[in-house]
Amino acid sequence: MLQPKKASESYANMMEMVLPNDTNAIHNLRGGKILHWMDICSAISAGRHAEAVVVTVSVDQVSFENPIKMGDVVQIASKVTRAFSTSMEVKIEVWAENLPTKNKYKCNSAFYTFVALDSNGKPKNIAPILAETDEEKNDFELAQQRREMRLFLAGRIKISEAKELQRILHVKE
Repeated sequence: MLQPKKASESYANMMEMVLPNDTNAIHNLRGGKILHWMDICSAISAGRHAEAVVVTVSVDQVSFENPIKMGDVVQIASKVTRAFSTSMEVKIEVWAENLPTKNKYKCNSAFYTFVALDSNGKPKNIAPILAETDEEKNDFELAQQRREMRLFLAGRIKISEAKELQRILHVKE
């Protein structure tokens, strides 16, 4: 068994400035562009944790809370919340800042799932996550529920195999 690694070791942070070619007709950052940046940042976190090449498997629970305006600076932060045998969940938060007004506001959040690959392109076992802070512990616990929901919605498991979902939905076997 691989030694657990601290969630904080996977932390990644990137910043971008929203330029005219990143925006739509009303000068807001295009959704596809922010999803692209989020994928890059979360892949850095996953790769750090796995010490391997990683591929995106799913993106879920993306929320678009506030539009990001042209000229604003975007900060994207990500960290692995939980590692399973070859896959891991990464939490991403996006904030924007209007430099002249110094107004900072939350824009997006999401959970990305990655699989680590070995040198032959096959899934590779990865170390478990060691959650230290209260937030990390909460994210770690809820990651199992999110994983079961992803697998259930994708048709990869039945509700009878989703113990956490059964518990929270009060399903009786």
